Amino acid sequence: MFSVATLWIPFTIIAALSQVARNAMQRSLTGPLGTWGATNIRFLFGFPFSIVFFALVVGVTGDAVPWPPAMFWPWLLLGALSQIVATGLMLVAMNDRSFVVTTAYIKTEAIQTAIFGFIFLGDHLTLLKMVAIVIATIGVVITALRPGGEKGFAELKPTIIGLVAGAGFALSAVGFRGAVIAVPGVSFVTAASYTLVFGLFVQTLVLTIYLLMRAPDVLRKILGLWKPSMLAGFMGAFASQFWFLAFALTAAANVRTLALVEVLFAQGVSYYSFKQPMSPREVSGIVLIVIGVALLVAA
Repeated sequence: MFSVATLWIPFTIIAALSQVARNAMQRSLTGPLGTWGATNIRFLFGFPFSIVFFALVVGVTGDAVPWPPAMFWPWLLLGALSQIVATGLMLVAMNDRSFVVTTAYIKTEAIQTAIFGFIFLGDHLTLLKMVAIVIATIGVVITALRPGGEKGFAELKPTIIGLVAGAGFALSAVGFRGAVIAVPGVSFVTAASYTLVFGLFVQTLVLTIYLLMRAPDVLRKILGLWKPSMLAGFMGAFASQFWFLAFALTAAANVRTLALVEVLFAQGVSYYSFKQPMSPREVSGIVLIVIGVALLVAA
């Protein structure tokens, strides 16, 4: 059985699986909607679901709805705005490079999250956890280095885009964790759901205003594609709900490192669904990811 302190492990795995599905849906909408239109999908259509999640949580826990303290807002804005930029860059990079190679660049996020978490939140990580984070990250990079992919790593533009996107996601994780733990006097479940509502509200507001000013026709296209957008929004809010629950219980670096299991999920789908054999390099990368994640969980 899991104690409350270790619930972040199943929460993270659920979030990672949901994120894989959301990314696939969001990526399919990039063509008709453009980068920022597809980015806004997860926020605009995810926000109503976050309100439903919060209402359900408050109904079950009986927690009072708290007023956000002053220190809540800087953390929330850091998390919300960093995630907007990082998501947009991720979609740009996905259109420029293969999905797996882009993932490798972005997944330096785990190491960057550890650094930012220590600097901004004072999150303490043991030496074993740091070793686990580095091993798992190296495993992701090796897994992505498929034949013909090495050239991509030598190209400066996609490298910078991927690394900056990773930094954005790292700052986002740290910011949202800071906001969740700043919510006073409620259970961790309510604090996570509460932060999600405000986070998606800010993101929806910022990106919708931007699109109204710069590309109002994109908003009309979004409304025209409301059916696939609704599903992508639900999966985005569902994934974020579990990310925030995990952030409430442990350091953001722990969560983002365990989230590397999504690479294993993607490899498994490729192998079993598309019968794509794995090279020795990919196998060695997967072994390193497994070792890193196992060390993290054991630590």
